[in-house]
Amino acid sequence: MARKDTNGQCQLCGRQTLLTFHHLIPRAMHRKTRIKKRYTREELNQGVMVCRHCHNGIHDLHSEKHLADHLNTLEALMNDPAIKKHAAWVARRR
Repeated sequence: MARKDTNGQCQLCGRQTLLTFHHLIPRAMHRKTRIKKRYTREELNQGVMVCRHCHNGIHDLHSEKHLADHLNTLEALMNDPAIKKHAAWVARRR
């Protein structure tokens, strides 16, 4: 998966736009001992390509700790009620 900003379809809202890489385990958590013990380097570097609006929403709606502990897969992000509502709102934007 490319890490540089690229055009494509957002994995949350579905808009065709410029995308950014979202680490499923936030980088701020990578140094934490409990995170180091729980995940491999490869797992820590996994992520999804999302638009800037969705990316900002993810981080505005949830703490880094909550993202690492509970929303560390694309499926979990897509099923979170707050993120689902935000992504639906973003999908209606131009």
